[in-house]
Order: sequence, then structure tokens, then C-alpha cells
Amino acid sequence: MATAQSYVTPLSAVSTFIGHDHGLFIDGDWRAAKGTERLDVFDPSTGEPIASVANASPDDVDHAVRAAHKAFESGVWSGIAPAERERLLLKFADLVEANAEELAQIETLNQGKSINISRFVDVGGAPAYMRYVAGLTTKITGETFDVSIGAIPGARFTASTRREPIGVVGAIAPWNFPMMIGLWKIMPALAAGCTVVLKPSEVTPLTSLRLASLAKEAGLPAGVLNVITGDGKAGKALVDHPLVAKITFTGSTATGKAIARSASDRLLRTSLELGGKNPAIFLADAPIEQAVQGAILGGFFNNGQVCAASSRLYIARAIYDPFIKALAHAVDGMTMGPGLDTAAQINPVVSLQHRAKILDHIARARQDGAQIVAGGESPDRAGYYVRPTVVVGAGAQLAISRQEVFGPLVTVTPFDDEDEAINLANDTEMGLTASLWTNDLKKTMDLVPRIKAGTVWVNCHNLIDPNMPFGGYKESGIGRDFGIHSLDGYSEVKSVCIAH
Repeated sequence: MATAQSYVTPLSAVSTFIGHDHGLFIDGDWRAAKGTERLDVFDPSTGEPIASVANASPDDVDHAVRAAHKAFESGVWSGIAPAERERLLLKFADLVEANAEELAQIETLNQGKSINISRFVDVGGAPAYMRYVAGLTTKITGETFDVSIGAIPGARFTASTRREPIGVVGAIAPWNFPMMIGLWKIMPALAAGCTVVLKPSEVTPLTSLRLASLAKEAGLPAGVLNVITGDGKAGKALVDHPLVAKITFTGSTATGKAIARSASDRLLRTSLELGGKNPAIFLADAPIEQAVQGAILGGFFNNGQVCAASSRLYIARAIYDPFIKALAHAVDGMTMGPGLDTAAQINPVVSLQHRAKILDHIARARQDGAQIVAGGESPDRAGYYVRPTVVVGAGAQLAISRQEVFGPLVTVTPFDDEDEAINLANDTEMGLTASLWTNDLKKTMDLVPRIKAGTVWVNCHNLIDPNMPFGGYKESGIGRDFGIHSLDGYSEVKSVCIAH
């Protein structure tokens, strides 16, 4: 139960912003959508609508893409000095930092997550990431080559490469970290000299709209960043638009595959950060208290609505029984409440539809013979809540063990030796992240290379850094975010050969 001391009262600026008649941000200004269809935006803690946004039509998408294309071709962004692009992006970061509490509250009201996460992760980490990427603007380089071309006797040749921005980027952001992942897309695209059309999830569009205002305040030229709201039809129109040169998408594997199929018709460049069914392996020497806390952070952070969440826990049989007992006890004791309650450890999931999907997974697990040792139901209260759930006895071929639930649920399975643990961990079509919990250095060095995942954490989980590449193996996606090469996906390599 929230108390006066733990509950955060929304700022007046937040209430004012949410109450706006939100339009589309196209060509440097707010525009009314061409159609009249609107989409309600809900507060997951109450299930009540708090705002509405435009449902962009294909004509609206075309308007936004053409504005971005015009800005790109004019050179108003790609043609200015890299240091000037860096300066404007740094100013954008400063404005995000200056409006941090407002952005955090909007994110929590719209997405449902804890205000603690919004403050310290989503918004708290954004300025550092933005400044890191802004700094790469002035570090784009090519290479020179010695060549052995013999076509013209006696001629000499100098060969080099240059990186050039790819053009208009269509960025489609998910609903779990809408502002943060939106910035992961637009910042490297802008730093590379591209222009952007951002489409946030129709479930969580509000912080993206606020970012558009801050980008304009920072001085980004008209058409460089455009933000459109809308459902899947708007997303498809963006993917299919002939003037879009690159799509960057974060979301489900199924949607990512659909985008890839559509993109293949015209060899549209894509980067896809998709689903994860991520394992965490706890060896026998992992201290129980540390292991349980690691399992909770890895599996229940943001109510399990994290592509990197450790939803499959594999426990050495020697510590399995005490681990299960301690985990079930800890999970049953987690406090539940709205995201604006700083004391709540579990918050609502994002939508009514998503809650129904999670509860269906739990029901199917029961039908398949798995046992629920903690949670497993939705409490009788307003909002989209699901109790944190621990499942045991789920065989490797059950749906609960193979499909991404994307909610506050983990399966726990014992293993007898490290080979079995690695085989179980790798038995998935996905390969986004994994973690290994042990204090044995030799086993760490031996086992990490055998785990098929884009990121492997040791004695931690769900930790990221702007300088550390992030992306997946197998069906978890194509490409990498973060790191010094994050701009590469937003540029083309041009070889230049000069005869002299």
C-alpha cells in the first residue's frame, strides 16, 4: 500500500503535457494527423485512459518520411561540420538531463514501471549514453590502402574509404523502455548524419513526443527528427516506404521476421534487436543469498518486461532445494503497487492484453504439468498486475521453457554437471543474453565461450554500458547497439580509387 511518504505526486508540467491534444511532429513542428482516428493511452496502474494520440495514416507516414528525405538531401544536417552536429546533440542531452524528473514521471505513468527505474535507468542513464554517441560524431573515419592495380602500365593509384550517412532511418521503438531504446536508435543515426522518423509503440508513445519538443529546443533543423504515433499499420507504412534507407527495430522476434521479409524485397538495410529466452546458470559454489538476489534482479527487473531478462534459471543440484526455497520466499514477499510508489517492488505490466498473454502462459504451464511454487495469478485490484511467479518442473520442450513470456515469471531447473547446464542453456532458438554465477575462475573461462549469446554476464545480469556492444545470436536479431562501431550500421562504405 502506497503511503504519503512513498508515493510520488506528478509534477504540474507532467499533468499539463499528458493533457495535450497530441499531434505528430513532422518537419520541425506539430501537425494534426490527416485522419481523425485517435489511440487511447492508459495508465497501467489503474487501467484508465490518461491521454490520446493520433493514429498516423499512410499519408502521415509519407509526409514524415518526405520531410526527413528533404532534410537529408539538402545537407542541412549531414552537410554541417561534425563538431556542430556534436554540439547540437550535446545540447539535446543537456535538455534531457534538465527535464529528467518530468520525463521519468511520464514514462512511469505511461509504461507502469517503477519510478525508481525510470529515474535511475531510463532517464538517469540517457544523458551519458547521448553524450557518448554525440562524441562519436567527430570520430567517423575511413582507411587508406596500398593497391596493386596493373590495368594502366606505369600508373599509380591511391585508394581509400569514406563512411557516408545512409539516408532516412525509420526507427521503431518498443513499449518496455520506450524513451531509452528510442534514444538508442535516433542518437547514432543522427550522429552519423542521417535523418530519422521515429515511431514509438502505440502503447507507450508519450515520452517520445516529449523528446521531439526537446530536440526542437536544442536546435535540430526541421525534418531531421520526426516523431509519428500510430499502430502497426503506421509501422508497416514506414518499413515499406521507398525513401526509407534503413529500419532499426526492437521488439518481438515474430515482428522482426516480418520486417526482414518485407525488407528483403528491396534489400532495405535493417538492424533488429529481438526477443530473448535467456538462461542464468548457477554453479554449486554460487552463494545462495547472492544467487537469489541475482535471480530476482535478472528475472523480475521491470516486471520481467526486458528482452535480456533471465527467464530460465539452471541451478546445480547441490544447491537446488535451498535455492528454490529461498527464491520462492523472497518472491512471495515482494511488495506490489503502482509505479509512482517508490516502495513497490512489483508494478503493473504494460497493458490489459499483455497481462492476458502472461496469464495464458501460466495456465498452459499448469496444464503441461509444471508446478507453480510462487505467484501464478493476478491480484483482485484495478490495473494490470500479475504476481511474480516461479515455475518448477517445466521440461525443456514445454512452451513455458521455449517462448518469451516477457513478464514477471521464471522457470527453475536443476542440472547435474556443467555440460548439461550448457546444453540446456543453448537449447533455444534465441541467443540474446545469458549469465553465469560462480567464483571459480577456470570454470568461468572455460564455460563463457560455450554459451551462445550476444552478451554473457558473470555474477551479474541486466547491466549495460554505452561502450559495450549489445545484440543477439540466432533469432535474437541482427546488428549491435552501443560501442564505437554503433554508427557503422547507419552509414555506407564508399571506396575511392584515384589514378595519378
